[in-house]
Amino acid sequence: MLSSHQIRSAVDAELALTPFIDVHTHLFMPSLGSIGLWGIDELVTYHYLEAELFRSSSIKPDEYFKLSKQEKADLIWRTLFVENAPVSEATRGVVAVLHAFDLPTSSSDLKKAREFFAGRDYHEHIADVFKLAGISEVVMTNDPLDPEEAPLWEKGASRHTQFHPVLRLDRILNKWPDHYQVLQSKGYKVDENLGGNSISEVRRFLDVWTKLMKPVYMACSLPDTFAYPENSVRAKLLAEAVLPVCREFNLPLSLMIGVRYLVNPALKLAGDAVGKADLRALERLCCEFPENRFLSSVLSRENQHELTVYARKFSNLMLFGCWWFMNNPSIVEEMTRERLEMLGTTFIPQHSDARILEQVIYKWRNTRRTLGPILANTYDLLAQDGRAVNLGDIQKDVKRLFRTNFEQWVGLR
Repeated sequence: MLSSHQIRSAVDAELALTPFIDVHTHLFMPSLGSIGLWGIDELVTYHYLEAELFRSSSIKPDEYFKLSKQEKADLIWRTLFVENAPVSEATRGVVAVLHAFDLPTSSSDLKKAREFFAGRDYHEHIADVFKLAGISEVVMTNDPLDPEEAPLWEKGASRHTQFHPVLRLDRILNKWPDHYQVLQSKGYKVDENLGGNSISEVRRFLDVWTKLMKPVYMACSLPDTFAYPENSVRAKLLAEAVLPVCREFNLPLSLMIGVRYLVNPALKLAGDAVGKADLRALERLCCEFPENRFLSSVLSRENQHELTVYARKFSNLMLFGCWWFMNNPSIVEEMTRERLEMLGTTFIPQHSDARILEQVIYKWRNTRRTLGPILANTYDLLAQDGRAVNLGDIQKDVKRLFRTNFEQWVGLR
């Protein structure tokens, strides 16, 4: 039996030694070119920091978005890192990345950081970043209707063993009236109202792209108003096209629910917000389609307990991560404790949601730092209640939470 002190040391050691799988990111394998973001200017102009800028600077959004990438980065750096202490989660993350590469964290400018990243070989840099983050693989977000990305897949983009594809459905499910003509241009006989053979043609489109991309799951972000069942194009596409193809190829469907898009349009990507969703839609999907597997993460703190209860009721539902506005240590701690108490180790605690490569360094560092005390306390309580805890228990559980649950859910191994 391990003592309380030994439990904490063992948990920290296993969290440090176990290579995690990052189950949801916006990163891209090198063959997808410039849509993969990395480097100091991308880190500093990340939309989280842009939102902070407008609270600490007099510059207006329309003035800011006219600046070059480097000018934007210089302004944010001066405002949030020089004139103010970078105490927010997002600004501390940039500091952690710079420190990980032994770069100055309190310089008056970004000169040394820019020189460092400009001199990096990208493939070697990926390997170094993954090592610093303690991850072995990442799962991408790949949109077959993206005008930049889709042609690269169609031309045979070379695979990278550490980057797993995901077939993203946002344009199809949420913005069908704006994008059905793209399918028409590729020879699919669809129309805006899903008349004629539209459903079978959408299924054919998804079939083609599933075979081309070989995704580990399909995915969609959904607004807080998402409902199912309902008389809508989205509900029809979901029930009659997406879920049947998922069943055919044995793929889970990831539903990330609760976004309120562009509540402040002037901020562009930084202008999205959060809304409480009616999770009875997820309940109906899990109940109506028991042969489908679902991954889910929700954006509102008020929805978290309900989602955890649903995971107790439906074995075809896998909870994952603390998404977007939920990814703050205080909230991560609350959510993870609740999930452990109600689900044991049958969930996936976290993903990075990283949009810039180097963000995985600080996001996974934060996860390990936050999860260590939570897991240690869980084992300590178990020991106090009469069940001895050994190193094998801890090793098995950490691997299950951060690797095995996902591998088994998506059939990765």
